[in-house]
This record gives sequence, structure tokens and C-alpha cells, in this order.
Amino acid sequence: MKVLLHRHRELCERAVDPLEIAAGLEAHGVTDRTAARFRHRDVFSLAEELYARVPRTGEPCPAPESPPVPRARASWAVLSLLPGTLGAATVAGLRLTHGHPRLLVALGGLLAVALATRAALRHGPLARPIATRAWRSAHPARVWTLWLLAYALVGDGLLHRVMTGGPDVPPTATGNTPWPTATIPVLALLLACAPAAWCAHLLTAGARRRLAGSRGLADFTAAARPLLLGTFALFLGALAGLLQLCATVLHGPAARPQALTLGALLLLARLLTVHHHRHAPALALGTAAVTEAAALVLTAAGRLPGCAFLAAPVRSLVAAAGEAAVPALACGTAALVLLLHAGRTLTRASAHAPTGAAE
Repeated sequence: MKVLLHRHRELCERAVDPLEIAAGLEAHGVTDRTAARFRHRDVFSLAEELYARVPRTGEPCPAPESPPVPRARASWAVLSLLPGTLGAATVAGLRLTHGHPRLLVALGGLLAVALATRAALRHGPLARPIATRAWRSAHPARVWTLWLLAYALVGDGLLHRVMTGGPDVPPTATGNTPWPTATIPVLALLLACAPAAWCAHLLTAGARRRLAGSRGLADFTAAARPLLLGTFALFLGALAGLLQLCATVLHGPAARPQALTLGALLLLARLLTVHHHRHAPALALGTAAVTEAAALVLTAAGRLPGCAFLAAPVRSLVAAAGEAAVPALACGTAALVLLLHAGRTLTRASAHAPTGAAE
């Protein structure tokens, strides 16, 4: 016990309660089986003894308290609504203007939406921990995310134009031109920032409550897994409803396969990033983005003499399921991998330590 205490003394000294020590021990590979070697029934019991053994500035140890459960705040709730509100205003402006004013509306709306999204992702449940907010650590994921959103806006139309010998004209915001922009799925994704924030809040708050009521790592994992899947399904349901609403109001296709898979990928990537797992989200986002870019490049390269075989896989996929199959397959596969990864990492107590969540 003295060796274990010496090895984890810093963790024990700065811990505010035994639950934080239990999460830290689990992160270092200590399991219930390891705790049994120290004559404790589980890691939680072992953490309670370590917490009681470590002195804190000569003052009596306070009684253990349940980990703080984050509460909903009006500030981040309002900020999460801004991207969708500004996105809807931009789409309305594009449909009411023509010529040079439309370009100004598009540029102004793009800037406003970008700033609003940045603000929504820096406050509340979707905010990264302060220690991981360096630009270098977030730069790859931001680039891949911007590409995926850009492809959702113009990718399907661009792929169709490349396969038919174009593009010869720039994209437009209407659906009656050879290269239309898919504003409905992008608008629905912007509106889904609010449901995403609430789902992340529900996951964090629910995990904290289950952490307080669990007496073992296996108990917490068993309780956290349905919570994770439930919040994920809740977000997909909200996104599907927003897609249908936007399609009804704007009188266009809902583009459900590509929008739902992209939304699932972005949510899982953000949840993992919030809970200190940055490498897997960046890899998944990058893989999906490179896959979409490869589809465009291979299709364009297939137009060169003797290189038709390069475009054959993409043309076969499009012939079978349409242009939407490319982003749906790329984002859907990446989202499935992240879901499996989240089911293994976000159901651990160390992912929901009181000091590790963004409030």
C-alpha cells in the first residue's frame, strides 16, 4: 500500500474526493483485480483508503462528496442556438437576393456562422478542456471538419459535374441549375448545434450521477454504456427531425444519408475531444475527408486517356446508390469506428473525472 501511495501521491494530494482518485487509478491501469491484491473489493474502496491516508495541509480531511453535476446555463444554451439562427438567416438572404448582393450575403453569412459556431464550441458541454485548446492540437481536426462541411454543401453536385464532363459553371444556391448547393443538410447541421450541446450535457451529467452511485468499475461501465447510446440516438433523432423540417420549409431533398452520417461523425468526434481523446477523432475525420477528396480526384483522373480504370470504383458506387453514397459511406464508416471507440473509452470512469469535463 505504501508503494501504491508513493506512486500516486500527487493524484491523491490534489484530489477533491475519492471518486477522482478512482478515475485516476483506472486511467493508470489499476483494475478491480489489482485492488483485490490490496485486500479491497474494488478500485473505489481502494481510492477511499488512499484519500484517507494522504494529509492535506494539516487540516482534517473533508467528508467525501458526490462529484459535481454540471447544470445547464443560459449562456451556452443561447450560444448553441446562434449557428442555426444565423444559418437560417443566411439561407433566407440568399433566396431573396441576386447578383452582387447575393455574394455579399454569402460571405457575410459564412463569416457570421463561423464566428457563432466557434463561440458555441468554446462554451458549455461542447467546449474542449482548457489544457487542450492549443491551436496546434486542434488544427488538423478543424481542417478536416471544414472540408467535410464544404463537401456536404457542394460535394455531391461537384462529383456529378465531374462525372459528366464539367464543371462549366459555378455552384448556385438554387436547385434548378446543373451544380446546385445542398443548403438543407448544412442548415440542419447548424441547427443541430443546440441538440448536440444538450446531448453532451445529458451525457456528462448522467455519467457524474452514475459515477457517484457505482461501487465498481464494471458497475459504472454497465450503467454508462446505455447512457452513451441513448444520447447518441437522441441526437440522431433530433437531426432527422431538423432535416425534415428544413426540407419541408425549403422545398428540397433532405439528403438524410449524408447528413445523418456526417452529424453522427461530428458529434462523436466532439464528445471524444471533450473527454480528452483527440487523436482518434482527428484520424476519423481525416480519413473521411481524404476518402471524399479521393473520389473527386479519381473521377477527374479517369477522364485522362487510358486512365478510365481509376474512376471505375467511384462510378460503380454512384451508379448503384447515387452521388450521396460517397459521403454516406465515408462518414458512416468513420462514425461507426468512433462509436465503437467511444463505447470503450467514454464508458470508463476516468473519462468523466470531475476535473476532466468542460462545464
